Amino acid sequence: SLGTPGQRTLVIGAGPIGLGTAIFARIAGLDVSLLDMSGERLGFAEKELGFAALDTSKAPADELVRQATGGEGFDLVFDATGNTQSVQSAFAHVAHGGTLVLVSVVKDDIAFSDPEFHKREMTLIGSRNALKADFEHVAASIRNGAVPLNKLVTHRTTLAGTPRDLARWTHEKSGLIKAVIEVGA
Repeated sequence: SLGTPGQRTLVIGAGPIGLGTAIFARIAGLDVSLLDMSGERLGFAEKELGFAALDTSKAPADELVRQATGGEGFDLVFDATGNTQSVQSAFAHVAHGGTLVLVSVVKDDIAFSDPEFHKREMTLIGSRNALKADFEHVAASIRNGAVPLNKLVTHRTTLAGTPRDLARWTHEKSGLIKAVIEVGA
């Protein structure tokens, strides 16, 4: 498990993967902030889940990170955006000796300043797969209520309603955090 309780943690991307990352970081006792350009998603994360929100539609990311950390950067940064530019800029949000975890996969090559990377003495981790123990931890956290599924699942449909609802959700994304197709319902 990454991080130590109370460690300043930034999750970049307030979509379903970022929210899941933030929830499990909080379960581990980390002090979590979310950074995104969607005021709607950040509003949800703040109001419904109680996370600190850094809204890049209102100010540049580096300025928000500087304000949130007194100029030091975050000890642990997760990028869950799948966006090349976001991943490349995430290096600047990591404190000296901190860790950057790439949760999402981008299709493009990423580039970063090697001298800056070494100067900060940071650790870079790619995350893709999970172990059996990870799945057991997720299942237990859902069972014990630590993961607020009732808040995360904002839209539902049946198998029969899938063609109609998926097409609609592609265009009408307001309020959509996580949609579930109920099979057998």
